[in-house]
Amino acid sequence: MYRIITVEREYGCGAGEIARELAEHLHWKLWDHALTEEIAKLANVENAAVERCEERADTTFRRLVNTFLRGSFESHMSHGHEPFNTDKFVVVGERVMEKAANAGNCVIVGRGAPYFLRERGDAFHVFLYAPFPEKVRRLKLIGKSEQEAEKLLDNIDRERIEFVKRYFDADWPTRSLYHMMINTAIGNANVISMILDTVRTLEHGPIHVAPPTHSSDQPTSR
Repeated sequence: MYRIITVEREYGCGAGEIARELAEHLHWKLWDHALTEEIAKLANVENAAVERCEERADTTFRRLVNTFLRGSFESHMSHGHEPFNTDKFVVVGERVMEKAANAGNCVIVGRGAPYFLRERGDAFHVFLYAPFPEKVRRLKLIGKSEQEAEKLLDNIDRERIEFVKRYFDADWPTRSLYHMMINTAIGNANVISMILDTVRTLEHGPIHVAPPTHSSDQPTSR
């Protein structure tokens, strides 16, 4: 039985809203912004520090800055105040993710969830995407200008590609991880219905479809 649904996504496709509606329908815990808060709490840092690292590989410049900060604040390090970076985000995030997954009955959005939880048989993995104009439309609905939306769409998924390549040595999206990949242009309600129908079908076993029969004197169309 599936107790966890992970939702990986292209930026701007509406996955956050869809995950929230899905969790509400199932009466499950939603781990989206709550995941950021839990990682920040465990790492003893501000939410903003976690948000800067989420699904972004540290650049060479940022790693040099962190090295400099570590050298400048050795006294603070002794009290556990080492600068928070993506390496720490991954370590702490995996711990939080495992805790959430063990509790079960949850929907987890992004942040490497399908990679961290890929060995769990009780996790159902979904990847959501949309055509570029659909993503621009959705972003404009939440107040982004068209120029801002296009810039975000160009940058954020590129950062996710780099994050997954560095920390999981995989291409993003890793299609073999997902049970479903859905175009959200079909509408939120249809996306949620497809996810729920597929989960129920898999939980109740495979559907046995009889092979087609063809008359001996009828050629099979190809």
